[in-house]
Amino acid sequence: MITMEDIIREDRPTLRNVAEDVTFPLSDEEKKLGQEMMEFLENSQDPQKAEELQLRGGVGLAAPQVNVGKRIAAVLVPSLDSENKEPDFKEILYNPKILSHSVQGACLGEGEGCLSVDRDVPGYVVRQARITLRYYNEEGEKKQVRLKNYPAVVVQHELDHLNGVLFYDHINEDNPFTLDEGVLVIE
Repeated sequence: MITMEDIIREDRPTLRNVAEDVTFPLSDEEKKLGQEMMEFLENSQDPQKAEELQLRGGVGLAAPQVNVGKRIAAVLVPSLDSENKEPDFKEILYNPKILSHSVQGACLGEGEGCLSVDRDVPGYVVRQARITLRYYNEEGEKKQVRLKNYPAVVVQHELDHLNGVLFYDHINEDNPFTLDEGVLVIE
């Protein structure tokens, strides 16, 4: 089981390296890693388990964050609809790649955080508002999905980890809260 102790922090070199593609069929170790990363997200979003295991809440986790330089990420975006408990997006992504994206930018109104960053870094992180994502599942089946707004932002954050990029690399150092016209602010 992955805990906060397994998540490396921003000063570790693995977080700045480009992760390598996995090959199919996946090894048992790679499958287990994907499943354990998803289990971490599920536990971190369950208030009781999160408190019991002392987990920070997360919606995404990439393999480099647990010191594994492979292109694997887990994403679990909970539904904001109280009527529908199905997550907005829940997948373990192997070799994910953004095929296309919108011109329009989007950012989270309260900024972004990261399980590997133990400090608050204020500022807008502008990403694409809509993306078309291709990835493979555990069985090696190719999947393609269109995501927008919050799920798109979360996936882009995780893909950055696979490319050695941290969220604050996107923040304008001189004017952290300046936005170009037309950027969607997601509250």
